[in-house]
Amino acid sequence: MRQLVRFGIQQALSCVFAVVLFGMLAVTEVWTTPIPRYDLLLIGCLLLTAVLWLARVETTREVLVIGVFHLVGLALELFKVRAGSWAYPEDAYTKIGGVPLYSGFMYAAVGSYMCQAWRRLDLALTGYRPVPTSIAATGVYANFFTHHWLPDLRVLGALALVATTWRTTVSYRVGTVRYRMPLAVSFVLIGLFLWLAENAATFLGAWQYPDQGDIWRMVHLSKFGSWALLVSVSFVLVASLKRLDSRGRGEGGSDFDRPAPSRVRPFQQRRAGKNTAARRP
Repeated sequence: MRQLVRFGIQQALSCVFAVVLFGMLAVTEVWTTPIPRYDLLLIGCLLLTAVLWLARVETTREVLVIGVFHLVGLALELFKVRAGSWAYPEDAYTKIGGVPLYSGFMYAAVGSYMCQAWRRLDLALTGYRPVPTSIAATGVYANFFTHHWLPDLRVLGALALVATTWRTTVSYRVGTVRYRMPLAVSFVLIGLFLWLAENAATFLGAWQYPDQGDIWRMVHLSKFGSWALLVSVSFVLVASLKRLDSRGRGEGGSDFDRPAPSRVRPFQQRRAGKNTAARRP
């Protein structure tokens, strides 16, 4: 139970960007803002990014990666809104093609979480294959666009990700103990929490699906699968940053292919040491 609490605390600290963004959504939902709500959210997200950088919660490279997340997410938003997948019904000065610029920060929040969690939980990968995984993730991202006029290949994309990450495990440290899980499983778990977050965001009016126009309804469960797939794109971007950071420090990619001891190994080693000491004359 203590380890679970420690893990939860580290996860909460890693979600600082998302938590503040949800706080701004909640406040602006019940408060009549002096300027359009979407514009105020954009200003708040820019200030939040600056504060996290100045406070050294996020490094310069991480801020740049978060900026890439913003652009990747904004491109998807512009296309999806034009295709009628969802909409931003409120007025704003900072809207392009019906999409408020603050919307990209919702994807940036995912990038911020991944960067923070990687550092706080001391993530390490074993058996990671960057090239095939990146190709599969790129195909997944492209399918979010092409399935509007071509066959939907998300099932094939999911199978490709499972294949390219089949022997890839991610280990993380809680206190002095390391745990590990298959990388594909982490995509599913993060996707689940993002789907839950999406339900909260649409409830707070961050955006609106066609069936939520008259009354709020839960986001369709199929979006859970979409988020699990989109997580792979986020992961590939952050993993590329971490590889560059490791090489820049002259560590040769120390976060990759590092031995990932299981939870029980430290205990077994300590116990063996005690037994050996007891047998000494």
